[in-house]
Amino acid sequence: MKNLPNVIPVFPLSGVIYFPKTNLPLNIFEKRYVDLVNDTYKKDKLMGMVQSQKKAGEVYKVGCLGKISDLQKSEDGRILINLTGITRFKILQEVENKKLYREFKVDYKSFALDLKDSSVEQDTESLMNKAKIFFKKNGLLLNWREFEKLDKTQRINTLSMISPVTNEEKQKLLESITIKEKMESLENIISFYLYETSLKNQTVQ
Repeated sequence: MKNLPNVIPVFPLSGVIYFPKTNLPLNIFEKRYVDLVNDTYKKDKLMGMVQSQKKAGEVYKVGCLGKISDLQKSEDGRILINLTGITRFKILQEVENKKLYREFKVDYKSFALDLKDSSVEQDTESLMNKAKIFFKKNGLLLNWREFEKLDKTQRINTLSMISPVTNEEKQKLLESITIKEKMESLENIISFYLYETSLKNQTVQ
């Protein structure tokens, strides 16, 4: 925690969340974010991702700090990066600067568990079974055999990232402090969608 920066550059992006110990590939082409990535890569490779809100300029208060683990530049000026999640953060305030991109003062205390190797004791079978049905109903393909090779924490975080749910629901998952809390929230969200789908099917019949 001591070595993490208190002020970080942040990339706001609607509908995109990611978690510690997961990877997020990004295709960077806007000038301000090309600047952000170049500056970050020269400095410490650390940058934040946060969901932008519907109101212009507004962002959610919780995001995830990541480290650029891979960077490739294309001939047309785009930058392809892979961001590896480290820990979530809470935004305290925006810091004024003369750069094209935004910087925020952040705090990591609420998410100290992210930096610890905590094993998941809860049984994930019920959640995984519902997720498979949910993904199939939404026409989403996932290699479940490969997916189940991930450890439980990575599975839960990855499902939270890629599930076809609302931005607000994704944010709720991101803000869940413990893995247990996140699991319960995700299973409740998926169960709600599956219940709604079954009701619609009954109505159609």
